[in-house]
Amino acid sequence: MRWPPWSSESTNDEQKQTPSSWLSSAANNPSSILDWAAFTELRTIIPTLVLTSGILIAVRFHRRYLRRIPDAPSISSSYLRRRSIFGQVTSVGDGDNFRIFHTPGGRMAGWGWLPWKKVPTMKKDLKDKTIHIRLAGVDAPELAHFGRPEQPFARDAHTWLTSYLTSRRIRALVHRQDQYSRVVASVFVRRAFDFPPFRRRDVSYEMLKRGLATVYEAKVGSEFGGDKMEKKYRKAEWWAKKRGKGLWKDYRRVGSDWESPREYKNRMGMGDPPPIEKGNGKGKPGRK
Repeated sequence: MRWPPWSSESTNDEQKQTPSSWLSSAANNPSSILDWAAFTELRTIIPTLVLTSGILIAVRFHRRYLRRIPDAPSISSSYLRRRSIFGQVTSVGDGDNFRIFHTPGGRMAGWGWLPWKKVPTMKKDLKDKTIHIRLAGVDAPELAHFGRPEQPFARDAHTWLTSYLTSRRIRALVHRQDQYSRVVASVFVRRAFDFPPFRRRDVSYEMLKRGLATVYEAKVGSEFGGDKMEKKYRKAEWWAKKRGKGLWKDYRRVGSDWESPREYKNRMGMGDPPPIEKGNGKGKPGRK
């Protein structure tokens, strides 16, 4: 590839001429200037197209797969119900929601071992840099908030989720955004000490089978990731209820006085959230 395409007749001595001598030579010999015809030669066009295409593909690949997403509102609609995000859990807020620091590409992209690709550990360094995720398909008991009392087994659910996810790398299949600057997602994690080890675990399902949450029963905004997943979740809840696990421990004894997380929210005035208006992502602010 001749780049730049100098005339074939030019020599090193000619290229070292002073500007005045070069101009004089160019006036007497026009062929000593750039050979613009070389731009139309295949040996110039083909490498140029390959190089340009490679750069464009690299930029597109980076924007699509390696660009870090700072927070939930920044997630493009192209992700919803089609793509997942990978990141490290930095904090757990309640029994069914937490925050992750997006690490696109994971270890293969250098996260965790390259000096400039470290997950911050200080709260001030994580501010406005994490994605708030709500677990799809489940409703966990409520911790004490805004003067409201803590619901039974809320601490158990929060403690379990904290120990199960904190500092773990998770993959979240994003379903939709909600009006609280969160995304509702099906979350999966692999752990060495689960049996069998490193098997992909659905966090929502794990909570249901342990009796640490109920199936999400709100009239608006329920999300399971498909009918198959909803049936799986309801079956897990049924088994936990039958065996009296977790929050179902006193279900038979208490009877009609037993209160689900959804009933608790309704009693506390934290009922079904209004749907997000299509196209603008706006909704009435609130807790859940």
